[in-house]
Amino acid sequence: MSVFPANAENIERLANVIGTGEAVAFPTETVYGLGVDARNDEAVAKVFEIKGRPQFNPLIIHVRNLAQAETLGVFSPLAKSLATAHWPGALTLVVPRKPNSNSGSQVSLLASAGLSSLALRVPAHPIAQALLIATQCPIAAPSANKSGHLSPTQAVHVTKDFPDLPTLDGGACTKGLESTIIGCLEDEPVLLRRGSLNTNELEETLGFQLTYLPENDTQTAQLTPGRLARHYAPQAGLRLNAQTVEPGEALLAFGNDIPFHESHCLNLSPARNLTEAAANLFSFLHELDSRADRIAVMPIPEEGLGAAINDRLKRAAASK
Repeated sequence: MSVFPANAENIERLANVIGTGEAVAFPTETVYGLGVDARNDEAVAKVFEIKGRPQFNPLIIHVRNLAQAETLGVFSPLAKSLATAHWPGALTLVVPRKPNSNSGSQVSLLASAGLSSLALRVPAHPIAQALLIATQCPIAAPSANKSGHLSPTQAVHVTKDFPDLPTLDGGACTKGLESTIIGCLEDEPVLLRRGSLNTNELEETLGFQLTYLPENDTQTAQLTPGRLARHYAPQAGLRLNAQTVEPGEALLAFGNDIPFHESHCLNLSPARNLTEAAANLFSFLHELDSRADRIAVMPIPEEGLGAAINDRLKRAAASK
């Protein structure tokens, strides 16, 4: 059985599943989420694989309260006023990642798609809160459905796409619509996604009308990657599909047939496992960027998560 009544025993059971690096489904007041330990690169990579997500879009990070959120992100006075007034609830705030929060105890770079921002939410659902307390970690959780399918608002909806995924049954979601997303990266907050929290309530808190940035606006790249030609880019130049390594270049390798190199080398996956490669992508780019002015990148297969990896590499290599 993959669906479990949401009692204390099963909440603890599924918290332990998350602790092993695997995914579970759980209810929030908006929709059911596909949750993993947000600190675990490989677990986060599995989310993209499980969902069939075509790109490494930033994931919403669920936390217990504002205090925990402030250990991960930087909150301006206006962002903090929104959080104080509307958390717990169906509000996601995109804030700058807290400096020095890239350590193993903090949110995976893959979960934020390599961006310097984080999308944070404090869910109001008691089962989501109980799971966050039991796991003692932030939970990265997009909706628990295959990419492009209807968002699940009941446990049975989750099983249609993922019959074997451990799922906490909390009944029907009370909101049934994804959270409202507000970007708090500039002087004034902006509306990035309309959702189940009425914007009138947010504007009442702020004292002014929110500007809405349509999804085709280049500024929304701060939330959702894939909209600008160049981002997630290291300072070092990238040379893609490299078969050899030139003098002075570091090597971002893939597989076990590695060309001769004299400088630094990190291997995304010696076993050519694309989930492992996705998990390592951003952290390895950061590491090599600190060690070389140019990075040679071996070819990555254009299949499964490889397509998303190649998309990010192409954007990182684009001319400034």
